[in-house]
Amino acid sequence: MEKKANIKFIPDESSMHLFGKKLAQATLRDINHNRLIFLYGQLGAGKTTLARGFLRGLGYEGRVKSPTYTLVEPYELSECTVYHFDLYRLQSPYELESMGIQDYFIPKAICIIEWPEQGDGLLPVPDVSCYISIQGDSREIKLMAQTTDGETILQRLQHDK
Repeated sequence: MEKKANIKFIPDESSMHLFGKKLAQATLRDINHNRLIFLYGQLGAGKTTLARGFLRGLGYEGRVKSPTYTLVEPYELSECTVYHFDLYRLQSPYELESMGIQDYFIPKAICIIEWPEQGDGLLPVPDVSCYISIQGDSREIKLMAQTTDGETILQRLQHDK
């Protein structure tokens, strides 16, 4: 599949939060199987802020904490379950097998994975990969559709400006 890129400029934290909301709304429509979103970027790039905005975009109002130490935080919502992963502390991709990673890729589940490169070889192809780079006080997000569902998500983002 030819990968298509979409670049977004994010000037501040509130804009990252808003972008996460829009990505959530584009991802949730017509969900009948799982969705997988990878978040790449150095420490402090805004991966967790984007994930927090994503959850707010789906109507979650509770506390959204970083899963750095727990590896995964589940969020039960009316239309789906969101699993927010942070694989930064993973010592080996095979730790994912022991936590039953495949059990999270179920119908009506959205998996957001920070530091997916730590699980290289054991994670399925994501629908969308988000590459966040720091540009001074701002951020640039390069979105890559990896599946046909990912292409649909990016098309929705383009139309829902």
